[in-house]
Amino acid sequence: MLSRTASKACAASQKVGVSGMAMYVPPYKVSLEEWCEWTGNKWNKVENVVGSSFRVPGVHENAYTMAANAVLRLILEHDIQPDEVGFLGLGTESSTDNSAGAVIVKGMVDSALDKLGKKPLTRNVEVPEFKHACLGGVYALKNACRYAAVGGGRKAIIVASDIAEYERGSSGEPTQGAGAVAMLVDQDPQILEVKHALSGSSASYRGPDFRKPVSRHFSDKWAQNTARHSDFPVFSGPYSTTVYTDTTIHSIEDMLRNLGLGVHGSGSYFDGLNSIFLHRPYKMMPIQAMSTVYVRGLVRSKDWVKREKLEKLCAAAGIDVADLLKEVEVDTQETCPFKELQVSGNPPVLHKLTGKVAKELRSDEMFLEVLKNKMSLGNDRTCHFGNLYSASLPAWMAAGMEDAARGEVELAGKDMVAIGYGSGDASEAIP
Repeated sequence: MLSRTASKACAASQKVGVSGMAMYVPPYKVSLEEWCEWTGNKWNKVENVVGSSFRVPGVHENAYTMAANAVLRLILEHDIQPDEVGFLGLGTESSTDNSAGAVIVKGMVDSALDKLGKKPLTRNVEVPEFKHACLGGVYALKNACRYAAVGGGRKAIIVASDIAEYERGSSGEPTQGAGAVAMLVDQDPQILEVKHALSGSSASYRGPDFRKPVSRHFSDKWAQNTARHSDFPVFSGPYSTTVYTDTTIHSIEDMLRNLGLGVHGSGSYFDGLNSIFLHRPYKMMPIQAMSTVYVRGLVRSKDWVKREKLEKLCAAAGIDVADLLKEVEVDTQETCPFKELQVSGNPPVLHKLTGKVAKELRSDEMFLEVLKNKMSLGNDRTCHFGNLYSASLPAWMAAGMEDAARGEVELAGKDMVAIGYGSGDASEAIP
């Protein structure tokens, strides 16, 4: 066995990443414009904050069938030979079997391949399942990269598959979705190199920001507005948004340290990126997170033009620049929002001043250019998927690659970053 240092150096020296992507979404779609007519919600607000529509699974579909469809499509479209694959990983928070996971998907794929007159996947394959809310797909991808780096030339397939359901009448109702994204991971990747050894991580237990306890299935009084048992989440919207932003910040800053840039290098790093992809439970959340990240970059920048921009934003937000500087330099790495919640009974507000300045930034021409130039690939397509939980970030990445291919956008040699998040909570930032 290699030491951790030697193993990390070995993984870093071998280029691995994504050579193929395939997606499956159910054919059933709910238009959010029509949903607004049914429910009396304002379409303009819902379109700007949430998106355009969301997918729902048929009565014959679940996380396993969607995953199998995506994997089968990947194998057929990329002519993957069964004996090339040594790893099949499933990322999901919608599994219905607490014992088996990816092997169920393998069984469905093998059966379909047999009906098509093709060989099944080999028996010599790892079949793990990864679960951490919406981050399961990213954890599957990182582990597939590790496998591919040392797998003797064999390839890995990962698939993120989920169903997001919320009770009728709840604030989460318009943020539903269903779908699966499969990726082929190997050495000398053809689409995306994943520098997993330099990725940044962050995790901190947050308590009740979002939970899906299975015991609810046995409650007669649960989900009175629904005629069947469903795994509806228990969540706190404002608290979830707060911890999403905070954990995303820390995974990004950990990545910057691993890249040798330090937290003061965030401005130059994001300026040099071609594309930014984030976990997106709804359209506005990644925009809110990135605006906060950009404000922190402005605070730490030594560029006088950016400092002047910061001063104007602070003036518009009614914030003293010195107070903002103090807030940004306070390391929330050691804070415990859940402990504060237990003591006070109220969700803590993190990055309060930064958030106010970030709100001003979101309407500023500079940030609108960031959205246009760095976060637009795949954006329109993704607005029609809804919240895919663990498949949300992979779906945006796949949609972005599709947009680039169809629009003949040159991405070769261009730097990107993928930032995943899972409630509870944890985040990964992968260059």
